[in-house]
Amino acid sequence: MISLDNVFKYFKTKSGNKLILDHVSIDFQPGTSYGILGINGAGKSTTMRMLAGTELPNSGKVRRRARVSWPLGFSGGLHPSMTGRENVQFVARLYGQNPKSAVEFVEDFAEIGAYIDEPYRTYSSGMAQRLAFGLSMAIDFECYLIDEVTAVGDARFQARCHAEFAARRERSDIIMVSHSMETIREYCTRAIVLAHGVMYEYSNIDDAIALYNKLNQ
Repeated sequence: MISLDNVFKYFKTKSGNKLILDHVSIDFQPGTSYGILGINGAGKSTTMRMLAGTELPNSGKVRRRARVSWPLGFSGGLHPSMTGRENVQFVARLYGQNPKSAVEFVEDFAEIGAYIDEPYRTYSSGMAQRLAFGLSMAIDFECYLIDEVTAVGDARFQARCHAEFAARRERSDIIMVSHSMETIREYCTRAIVLAHGVMYEYSNIDDAIALYNKLNQ
């Protein structure tokens, strides 16, 4: 599905280099959903962006052998001057989806009403999340990347998101970052703990959570 081959990633900071991945090699297998755990600042979101291809490693390679989503809910690629409808149509064309069907899905799912035809820059943060989340669901991916966005909107909307995820999990894999251990247990069959530039992979979710809790002490 996705493989990391000797991936090295760091950032330069005022206090020195911040290590994210220290020459890591790992295979994310198809038919498996992964949870990525780590303390704040461990580099989970950076890792997700590398898996998506929106950020590059300093060295090494990230190979994708599946149709991989952008990090779910990520709205950085949406144009602020274009309307919600225009953004959905544009992204749908990029991914070879029917623009009309994508707009119909997002209109129904995001529930932002007439704002679908307003410039994206006028959206509240909640509306922007709904549109971005709906757009992510409107495109068929083999693997969905999810970075702490399963709790978008009110309780009713969260229930719709939960139901949509349940349907997608029947035909797609998930790589998820979450601080909620219950969410990791619910969605994932394997877990990876990211610490000090190393990825520790576990087939037992509870073992991964135990290491995560130890690192958080």
